[in-house]
Amino acid sequence: MTPERKPRSTDFSRRHIGPTPADIEQMLQAVGVSSLEELIQQTVPASIREAEPLNIGPGLSETEMLARMRAIASKNQVFTSLIGQGYYGTILPPVIQRNLLENPAWYTAYTPYQPEISQGRLEALLNFQTMVADLTGLDIANASLLDEATAAAEAMAVAQRSCKAPRTAFFVDRNVHPQTLAVLQTRAEPLGWQLVVGDPETDLNPEGLFGAIFQYPDTLGQIRDLRGPIERVKAAGGLAVVAADLLALTLLTPPGELGADIAVGSAQRFGVPMGYGGPHAGYMAIRDALKRALPGRLVGVSIDSRGNRAYRLTLQTREQHIRREKATSNICTAQVLLAVIASMYAVYHGPEGLREIAQSVHDKTAVLAAGLKRLGFERVNAHFFDTLTIRAEGRVEEILAEARRRRINLRKVDEAHIGIALDETTTPEVIEAVWQAFGGDFRYQDFVPENHLPAALQRTSPYLTHPVFNRYHSETELMRYMRRLADRDLALDRAMIPLGSCTMKLNAAAEMIPISWPEFANLHPFAPAEQAQGYHELFETLSRWLCEITGYDAVSLQPNSGAQGEYAGLLAIRAYHRSRGEGHRNVCLIPSSAHGTNPASAHMAGMEVVVVACDAQGYVDLNDLEAKAKQHADRLAAVMVTYPSTHGVFEEKIRELCEIVHRYGGQVYLDGANLNAQVGLAKPGHYGADVSHLNLHKTFAIPHGGGGPGMGPIAVKAHLAPFLPGHPVLDGGTAPVGPVAAAPYGSASILPISFAYIWMMGSEGLKRATEVAILNANYIASRLEPYFPVLYKNEKGRVAHECILDPRAFKARCDITAEDIAKRLIDFGFHAPTMSFPVAGTLMVEPTESESKHELDRFINAMIAIRQEIAQIERGELTAEESPLRHAPHTVLDLADENWNRKYTRAQGCFPAGQSAMDKYWSPVNRVDNVYGDRNIVCSCPPVEEYAS
Repeated sequence: MTPERKPRSTDFSRRHIGPTPADIEQMLQAVGVSSLEELIQQTVPASIREAEPLNIGPGLSETEMLARMRAIASKNQVFTSLIGQGYYGTILPPVIQRNLLENPAWYTAYTPYQPEISQGRLEALLNFQTMVADLTGLDIANASLLDEATAAAEAMAVAQRSCKAPRTAFFVDRNVHPQTLAVLQTRAEPLGWQLVVGDPETDLNPEGLFGAIFQYPDTLGQIRDLRGPIERVKAAGGLAVVAADLLALTLLTPPGELGADIAVGSAQRFGVPMGYGGPHAGYMAIRDALKRALPGRLVGVSIDSRGNRAYRLTLQTREQHIRREKATSNICTAQVLLAVIASMYAVYHGPEGLREIAQSVHDKTAVLAAGLKRLGFERVNAHFFDTLTIRAEGRVEEILAEARRRRINLRKVDEAHIGIALDETTTPEVIEAVWQAFGGDFRYQDFVPENHLPAALQRTSPYLTHPVFNRYHSETELMRYMRRLADRDLALDRAMIPLGSCTMKLNAAAEMIPISWPEFANLHPFAPAEQAQGYHELFETLSRWLCEITGYDAVSLQPNSGAQGEYAGLLAIRAYHRSRGEGHRNVCLIPSSAHGTNPASAHMAGMEVVVVACDAQGYVDLNDLEAKAKQHADRLAAVMVTYPSTHGVFEEKIRELCEIVHRYGGQVYLDGANLNAQVGLAKPGHYGADVSHLNLHKTFAIPHGGGGPGMGPIAVKAHLAPFLPGHPVLDGGTAPVGPVAAAPYGSASILPISFAYIWMMGSEGLKRATEVAILNANYIASRLEPYFPVLYKNEKGRVAHECILDPRAFKARCDITAEDIAKRLIDFGFHAPTMSFPVAGTLMVEPTESESKHELDRFINAMIAIRQEIAQIERGELTAEESPLRHAPHTVLDLADENWNRKYTRAQGCFPAGQSAMDKYWSPVNRVDNVYGDRNIVCSCPPVEEYAS
């Protein structure tokens, strides 16, 4: 008997899943099956299907979930954390919290690969790049990295790649933040790079170095003049990297003026809560000469087909898809939402406001220092911005305990020293409480702050001079500016985003609510564990659920992107082989259809990539796989396989694939990008895989946020569990594999989203979601097959949760490309499917379970209308250049064009197939000129003169 379902009013899974039961019946009929069960039998191989249901439990209603989540959150204790070490209290302006962080127009957007419908977030990211470039005194900044520590690791890789001599040694300032050093060590070891850790003044021998990194101010709060060390490194042919605090740079000479080639750091304290470690926007800025080595995403300025300014991603936006195993970075996710928040923080406060905040922090620190000096405590750092290191030999534990008794966390630097870092949230009462912990009883107003910045390092150069940073300082103005930018974009709050391999499903409002609660948002990642009991309960339960869903035995929640999860999984495999005396195993087999991040991750893990062919059906060629596994048997480390395949089908012989690799001594890394087709139906850990990363921002409902945050935990079988990423805060640096991210639990503050999703869906809802995701994809494939061939299907004619539409024949027949179709879809109010991946010239569609039949039909009808427009060209009624497809997307400028001379009407161009004028989404720009953008590289806000003209 079917278990009784909850009323629709309280059954969250029915709210999450788009098609109604009646819709599902109609869709099954269109697909040609009698039930969901029959469709699944025809789609998912019997050899991997699970007989037992998931053991998650019944789903909760939204009200029940929020009440229980409140109980978990209450187990976290929000102390005032003055630990510093790269994480600081900050004030998120309510206007930004309400209108950006909590606004689905911003958090449900996808990566801006279709620039015409991403102009709002692209402008916000250009603001971020300009802010970082201005504050660091360097030429170009990218559109955010994952955190400060991984940004430092990326900078090390840029230095190694850019150094003209074949060198393998890199100098690390001993006073970088400890987590940064640990991540640098993790990154360097597989690549054979040697880290030389020491004092820049006494231990730096620049000969033979490809680069060096210095912290400014350093982890102890010292502000040192780095011009000498930087000059010595560069004179010897290396590159100089400075890890710098953006807020401090409003008062201090920027790294670019000190001679640095690269600056890295975090934008966290620009309004982004600590969140027990993330997500936060890391940054990187470089000299112009290095721009083609810059990893990650870079927003540039181009023009559209009318010659108007338009923004787009430029240069090495996803170099791993071009260079694959030769890529220097596997970056796929950027922390877009957090970078946008940080940029709006700078827009709201402006240069004067930021300087006032920084000066206030410094003044408070100076007052704290004066009181501690009066108490007889010696300060290690003569100069400081916001951080003091105090000598307290014999009293460290006592003082830390006294501070905790007052609900304040200080940093234990070592057995003789205490660190104290202030921020914009620090009040006079907090400073008085710190004095009390040290045994004093002073009043804040009894002290006059003095300047403790070095005279030779006080900033004189201007920054944030662009109009955008000097106009929107009232809440009214900023609210309207953010609304104006949001209106330029097409996000999930407007329409389906049918991207294959990206699973743009509903991010339910109830799942998002807890991330703003102080109990989750305001914890320092290095706070004592007893203050984060709620978080740890959540981590343990979520890890147990993920193991249940995947069939694995252990989970690390640390990787904060899918590509970083790939990297962590391969490091686990590498360490496992080494533990067995087989460290020579370094060959990684990767199918030709794989995501570009796969070979890039393998290269970063020190592995040699061997490509495996795919057959005509898009399956991995098992004969080629076995031949290459056998050929490299003595060195085989792993295979990386995506399942269902990147071609959108369940391969029947996945068990055989795993058995072949195991037979020759390798491990199976199964990319979790397509787990949305398996939850509740199949478990990778049961059919032969050893490790997977899990895209929580895909399968488990964390929003894409315009391109990030992402979250990529890894799940492993028991034999790999000892080799999950460690962290010095948890294990003192003794783990076999070091950290891959700055914080022990990665972007911890967004984990409640996936936790809530699983809790509310329950065992039955999770399985149902997978079944409907597969139904929706097959419905689209069946309906569109007569118009656009579906490239890959299984032997029963089924696709998995996505399908590849093949319009390549139109290119030969009438010069219409996948890009033309993608741009024309904008006129119908749709984001395009994934273009030219994994097969050039095709469109990969993934509807997800969240889309209703109404929305699926709207997309199908749009595609059919486009096919009819292509038929007009095929019949010779007009050429491709004369057609609306080539001129798409159409804007209000087209509607108002007094010199309209095209062979189709304005109505046909702007309102195709009877699109509603009332509900019309208008692209803010016409088709963007990519070639112009790459030839004329501008990656910051235009100069003031251009605004004037």
